[in-house]
Amino acid sequence: MSTVRALAAAQAVASGVAQPVATVRHLHLSRRPLVLVPLAMAGEANAPLAAMVGSAPGDARLLIVPQPRNRDQRFAFAAELAAIVLPYVDGHRTANEAIAVDRGRDVRYRYLDAPQLLVPNPAGVTFLRLLGRSTRFRRVDGEYPVPPQVPLLGRWLTYFAERAEHPGSSALVAMTQALTLHWATGQSAVEDLHLPALLGWIAPPGGLSGAEAAARAEDPSICPPAGPATDPEFDNRLLAPAIEAYADADEATRVEAYAEIERLLRDQLTPTWELMWRGLGLLRALPPGARVAARWDGDRDAFTAHADHLDADGAPQPRRDGAVTAAARLHRLERAAATYAVQRAYDDPLVMAEYRLTGEALVGEVLLADPTRVDDSGRRPVLRPRIQLMTTDPVLVPVGATLSSPSRPGQKARTVFVTPAADGKTEVVLELSGGMGRGLTASPGSVPEVGERLCYTTLSDAYVPGAAFPTADETPWTHGGPPATGAAAPDEQWA
Repeated sequence: MSTVRALAAAQAVASGVAQPVATVRHLHLSRRPLVLVPLAMAGEANAPLAAMVGSAPGDARLLIVPQPRNRDQRFAFAAELAAIVLPYVDGHRTANEAIAVDRGRDVRYRYLDAPQLLVPNPAGVTFLRLLGRSTRFRRVDGEYPVPPQVPLLGRWLTYFAERAEHPGSSALVAMTQALTLHWATGQSAVEDLHLPALLGWIAPPGGLSGAEAAARAEDPSICPPAGPATDPEFDNRLLAPAIEAYADADEATRVEAYAEIERLLRDQLTPTWELMWRGLGLLRALPPGARVAARWDGDRDAFTAHADHLDADGAPQPRRDGAVTAAARLHRLERAAATYAVQRAYDDPLVMAEYRLTGEALVGEVLLADPTRVDDSGRRPVLRPRIQLMTTDPVLVPVGATLSSPSRPGQKARTVFVTPAADGKTEVVLELSGGMGRGLTASPGSVPEVGERLCYTTLSDAYVPGAAFPTADETPWTHGGPPATGAAAPDEQWA
């Protein structure tokens, strides 16, 4: 837990309500997201029990599996879910835009929007990942065929689950993670995974503190779990007898038994469904960060690429990545995580405050500015203005370090002098380069003015090229590549 978050958590305990740890929203919210609240049967490996799905608060559709151990009923559930998810996905493929690439010498096309799925918690993401894995390889002919839309659903669910691993992606969002990204409660991180308790801290009902609302929410008879796990007491006392009654029912009583299971599961899912839209409303009230739209463009790119792959009859996602594919994927995720951290700090002064505490950023007021300074010590004169900042932040950056400012991301600042002053203040002299035009006169507004308050940090959101990985032909057979022609068998090499 960071220092700022720990302080916010302590303030939440003292005040009785969750404290904001962000001033802007750090994820994209679709105008019409698809909310999906799943339930799984206890004791079975990801056996779907029910799901409530819809793209509007009053548009909830309940899907149930009256006997989750029945294979045919489970795949009928997947087919029903596909009948909702696939049209929703296809609804975002109606129009595209041309994007210039290769410095304008070529264009590529990208859909104008992309689908977004919302689930209550990270366990819901895991449920969809496993459901996708269990359906995307199913055959639509031969022995044990499934409806044609089931494998396609599995491939799209796998796509969403993979995007959920990508830092900064908003394609598949767990509501508890989205809320804790913006608020700190007075409970533990494990307790924050409980959506009713989390919302109890963020927006407690009238007359209750956050702790009291969270304690009330932990009573499953008042607030059922947000899934996919169900309450054991509910399972033993109500659900198991209802499923058994359905299994033993004849044709005359089966409709009534099905209706009882449906009623029980609707009662379990409806409170979470309402909490999902309540949490969505809280997030919508926050203004989006400046760099959220660019990250959503990345989701649109990924959506377009996967849709084109499916249109070209591409193979399903493999069960396991090869060595090179796994290394490249890990590299992409690490780069995305680093970029996401920098972008959040650039967008949000509350996030940047953590870096100020560690000495990786500083905020100060401009005392002096020389916007016309020219450095003529090199082969040709170049514009190198200097500014002097006064800051109360700890300055741990060394002389010669290169800094960037969120207000002028295209401009670099080299630390020239760091001089301690009175009253715990520090004077910092910075030399500026870039972002001021091409001549020896700075463009208006490109050089900070006296009295301006600025933030400078060692964090940079400049583009970092990806690493080079070997092709399949260059990969040794020990890592999944082809064996060398005429090479001895592995056991013969040890003879």
